[in-house]
Amino acid sequence: MKVGPAIAEILKREGIEMVIGYPVNHILEHAAEADIRPIIVRQERIGLHMADAISRLTRGKKMGVFCMQHGPGAENAYGGVAQAFGESVPLLVMPMGYPRRIAHIPPNFNSSVAMAQVSKHAEPISSGKELPNIMRRAFAQLRNGRGGPVVIEVPTDAFAEEVPEPIDYTPVFSTRSAPDPEAVRTVAKVLVEAKRPVIYAGQGVHWANAYAELKALAEMLAIPVCTSLQGKSCFDETHPLALGSGGRAIPKPVHHFLQKSDVILGIGCSFTETNFGVAMPKGKTIIHATLDPGHLNKDVRAQYGLVGDAQLTLQALIEACKPLLKGSKRDASATAAEIKAVEAEWLQAWKARRESNDAPLNPYRVLAELHKTVDVANTIITHDAGSPRDQLSPFWKTTTPLSYIGWGKTTQLGYGLGLAMGAKLACPDKLCINVWGDAAIGFTGMDFETAVRERIPILSILLNNFSMAIELHIMKVSTEKYRATDISGDYAAMARAFGGYGERVTKPEDIAGAIQRGIEQTRQGKPALLEFITSKEVSISTFKD
Repeated sequence: MKVGPAIAEILKREGIEMVIGYPVNHILEHAAEADIRPIIVRQERIGLHMADAISRLTRGKKMGVFCMQHGPGAENAYGGVAQAFGESVPLLVMPMGYPRRIAHIPPNFNSSVAMAQVSKHAEPISSGKELPNIMRRAFAQLRNGRGGPVVIEVPTDAFAEEVPEPIDYTPVFSTRSAPDPEAVRTVAKVLVEAKRPVIYAGQGVHWANAYAELKALAEMLAIPVCTSLQGKSCFDETHPLALGSGGRAIPKPVHHFLQKSDVILGIGCSFTETNFGVAMPKGKTIIHATLDPGHLNKDVRAQYGLVGDAQLTLQALIEACKPLLKGSKRDASATAAEIKAVEAEWLQAWKARRESNDAPLNPYRVLAELHKTVDVANTIITHDAGSPRDQLSPFWKTTTPLSYIGWGKTTQLGYGLGLAMGAKLACPDKLCINVWGDAAIGFTGMDFETAVRERIPILSILLNNFSMAIELHIMKVSTEKYRATDISGDYAAMARAFGGYGERVTKPEDIAGAIQRGIEQTRQGKPALLEFITSKEVSISTFKD
């Protein structure tokens, strides 16, 4: 069997049902021959974002796979690989490569070399007979440890080589690790003795399917829970102990409780320092529970560390806390009342924006109406970079796991569209929404046509203020003299031109009806883009220490 059909056979054995890509990459054709659906995008980065979401929404059970052409295709794909690397998302990237005799000769782009810095593992296919070993290494890296993209470059001349038959390949296993029992006992004592502990939960809770354990520990010790953007939806945000989710913008309860805390337990998080995440306050006792020991003391100084799978870690902590509590649960009523009071004060301060009847529309009103209109529990939503992220994340209350795709360690404009399409492919029964701005649609808007052509009925919410609004304060002269921050377009018309549903909304009384019409279009199998003409709103929910 030649290398191409052998790759398709191995992918099939690993449970891969679709391969996303852009030609020419012969794997796409061989996948189709093996009854693996090829999905063709308009540009490479979007396809990687789609594969990213497939991995996230299935917790890697159905790994996202992306294939692209050697040379320019691989060059264009670099950003998507880097984004997945920043977000610790496992996905298999299989670029074609130049023939091996010139693979390392400038100016040829060598993916296994160039992408090594933004991947968990990268190697070329050196020969046909080594293919099973190479693919085994790839999937072992994908299914074990902290997530990240794996790059397997397929030189164009490798497709002509033979793979020994029968193919010696068995799907790889997944492993889990648990933390040191002595360290667990020490941390349990610290948590039980803390006066104002807070749990900060990251996306490791998602990957470990540790939702029940997180809830159990929080309720046992009456500890309030906040999440990173990547961890958002791992804890029901309507729970009395929920503080909400933090990014660049945060709900006031997150800030209030972190500032007043004495102990912070970070579970399933990296504590990576970023302008688009929650900054941990100084002078707190930090417990860092993470799958990757390389994250310990990387950005935030920790006094205690637990290394292991988030579910196993939380289970161990629960068992270690039980004897210290003598089998009882702590009363959470006072903490819940404090959360409720802080949140009520904060929401009152934002009420005017969220209920605004102004035109142009206030984006906070649009997003508040969206939250009221959709079935939140059966919706998967993601933001885009900039204002959509900051305006959506603090106020959108998730109730079910993996119903929000958050991100922010690196913030490429246009990421949300591919995530929403990948989410719909992974979860066809869910309403999948991306919220973006007029800057983001300028980067990836052409791939709305992909949603139409590939029959991926997402709901796309566009907040169009005809401006790079958050840049206005740092580009005053260039805006006044040259209108450098002005951008424009009739994007609802664009959606219709592509064969989707497009509607432009300018009046506040029309918001809810438009959303209902858009949802109905997705139920009928048609992607919908709702373009809301909004004000240049730049206020976001932030707090000083």
